[in-house]
Amino acid sequence: MLSSENNDLLTLIEPGSIMGNLLRHFWMPALLEEELLEPDGAPVRLRLMGEDLVAFKDTEGKIGILDAYCAHRRANLYFGRNEECGLRCIYHGWKYDVTGQCVDMPSEPDESRFANKIQIKSYPTVLRGGVIWVYMGPSEHTPEPPNFEWSTLPATQRYATKRLQQCNWAQAVEGGIDSSHISFLHRRSDKQPTTEVKVPRNKLHSQDRHPVFFIEETDFGLSIGARRNADVKNYYWRITQFLLPFYTMIPPVGDFEHSGDQPYNGHAWVPIDNNNTWTWSFGAHPHKNYEKSTYEFLSGKNGMWGPITAEYLPVQNMDNDYRINRQVQKTENFTGIEGIPNQDAAVQESMGRIVDRSKEHLGSSDTAVIAFRKLLLKLVKEFEEGKSPSAAYNGECYKVRSASLLLERDIDWQRGAVHLISCDGL
Repeated sequence: MLSSENNDLLTLIEPGSIMGNLLRHFWMPALLEEELLEPDGAPVRLRLMGEDLVAFKDTEGKIGILDAYCAHRRANLYFGRNEECGLRCIYHGWKYDVTGQCVDMPSEPDESRFANKIQIKSYPTVLRGGVIWVYMGPSEHTPEPPNFEWSTLPATQRYATKRLQQCNWAQAVEGGIDSSHISFLHRRSDKQPTTEVKVPRNKLHSQDRHPVFFIEETDFGLSIGARRNADVKNYYWRITQFLLPFYTMIPPVGDFEHSGDQPYNGHAWVPIDNNNTWTWSFGAHPHKNYEKSTYEFLSGKNGMWGPITAEYLPVQNMDNDYRINRQVQKTENFTGIEGIPNQDAAVQESMGRIVDRSKEHLGSSDTAVIAFRKLLLKLVKEFEEGKSPSAAYNGECYKVRSASLLLERDIDWQRGAVHLISCDGL
């Protein structure tokens, strides 16, 4: 458990908070490319890290992410006109370019130079892997973006999508690094479900429901090995990574004979504010193209996530109890909720917007969760002492893959999996 004070340190990210200042040193996913396809198209509302922002693509295709409010009378620029390389406020016509500089002020006399003095907050952006990334930290220390393998592959070999999650970012991250819960939350009966999309299974997840955890702190965050018994000769290893500040990797499932050829997935939990999160899902097939049906299943709004609205809110959500089906819960899966992401959201959001960790009782299966908290709180302490997080300035350290494999019992898990977790591959 954590003290209430440390729980606040871990979770609170809005402007002025210590954790928020730390997280701002990292680039983060802001929007899908599909949200800003058209130059001079409609602006997009955006809220990140407790700030109201507006995004637009200008006439030349440059992307701007600005303070949502005009510097004149604070009208919201979401209603602005996106025209001629700038976003023009509809109240009095003040116009801003992608850097936040006011470039036109038609409500003032022609000879006025007032516009030159007006600059609203803007943040650097970059487009990678179908995602618009933003850097919201100090401008004097702008780092390189994280060089995830999936973000550099052709579009046919990677995907990215997102959904709204109505809870704090940290409890969502903790769900992502908890390899123990897959033996329960995502468990299905031996009978093929009739209501769920078919996804790969791994009987070893249910065969051994109490994995033993091994944690190594790395330059990117944490490497987490969850060991289960497979047979008298072998262990089944599920190797995941927590990458600072809010990314997790998901190992492939199934075919251990060809595990190096399988796609892998991951998540990013990007804080909207203290109480809400953008849950991103991404993935890569490093060696070949996704099949069309698989790609649509992973990336579409009616695919792996289940139906999602135009605002990226899952149709299955807390307002309708995730459409839990008690008959399905008895006969087909452990939860009665369709879809692995919806099962995750249900339990994570059920804890409340910010879980009270002072009331928890953690066990040995929570080893990775405990390690995550210790690491983040250590980084916060170092940050208060003037030390910036080194991972934020080392984009190459993000080039890792998750893995699942069988190893003979006397083989070290990291040595045995090195050929799978390296992006240099096989």
